[in-house]
Amino acid sequence: MLFADPDYPHVVLSFAYRGFRLELDQSIEEGVPLYAVWATHEGGSAVAVPGVVSRSEAIYKARCWVDRRLRTLAEGRSRQ
Repeated sequence: MLFADPDYPHVVLSFAYRGFRLELDQSIEEGVPLYAVWATHEGGSAVAVPGVVSRSEAIYKARCWVDRRLRTLAEGRSRQ
């Protein structure tokens, strides 16, 4: 499938948080800015926040995602 207008990442902010590299991506949909956050770590990467309209909300949700991910991993290790 070919896209007439591909959406290339436009990283506007990148920072480290608790061992993850968080990258804030900004795009424009119908004139409205949308933000997504990719979380990258030694094991790979994932979309931590798929899309919100506020930059501060995207950062907040990305940090919460990392915190939940680390808590889940720690609980899994403690059960073994």
